Formats: sequence, C-alpha cells, structure tokens
Amino acid sequence: MEKIPSFLKDHDLITPGFYVSTEDKDLTTYDLRFFYPNSGRFMSYAAIHSIEHIVATVLRNNRLKEDVVYFGPMGCRTGFYLIMRDTPPAKALQYFIECAQTALELNEVPGSDKKSCGNYLEHNLSAAKKHLFAYLKGLKKH
Repeated sequence: MEKIPSFLKDHDLITPGFYVSTEDKDLTTYDLRFFYPNSGRFMSYAAIHSIEHIVATVLRNNRLKEDVVYFGPMGCRTGFYLIMRDTPPAKALQYFIECAQTALELNEVPGSDKKSCGNYLEHNLSAAKKHLFAYLKGLKKH
C-alpha cells in the first residue's frame, strides 16, 4: 500500500510552526505544529478537544468561513490540520492567527454540552488556551 503524504515527511526535521502539508486542486492542508514530533511533549486529549471546539467555531464564524473545510487534531497530539479552499499560505496564516486570538477570548467551550458533543466531559479550556497562546507566541518569533 502507498504511504500517504504526511507519512513521507521526515518527522525528525519538523519543527513547530505553520506549514503547507499537502495541496490537492483547490484544497490546501496546513500543518499547525504545536510541538516537535517525538519529543515527549504533546497535548492532553482534553486540551486538544477544547482547542478543536474553540478554534473551529471561530474559524467558521468569520470572513473566510466559506473557505474553511476542516480543522482538527493530529493523532500524535502535536498539532492540528487546517484544510482551506483557495486560500494561499500567507492569507491562511493571517486568518488563523486572527481567529486563534479571538478564540483565546472565549470564556467557555462552544458545543461542550451533552447534546452537542460526543465526549462533553473531556474538555480543558485553561490548558487549551495555554497551548494556543504559546503556539501563537512561537509563530510571532518566526
């Protein structure tokens, strides 16, 4: 079986940041790497879950919402994927930063009640904000 593109990347060379992972016609998958792969540092499920809820909600409620296809976690818990339609990297990065800053202002996790979420008991907004803030701070250094 052929390896998928993300498994062809040398994970020893991946650093935290915002990268183009794959491009397919009008869709671009962005790798939002919060931690170095295989470093022993990764996010808890509760933090990832809350980041997914707060960031996805803000991404889908702002000016480029029609271009957002998907936002979700990597299985390795070191980052997220953002899939956007017809959005060049600089524009996608700026949009993500704007939306993440708005997400940091939320005081509750949207859609975290029993009727709206399949695992509503596993959220950690404070840990989510801590990781998101550190990620944004790291992006500004580059």
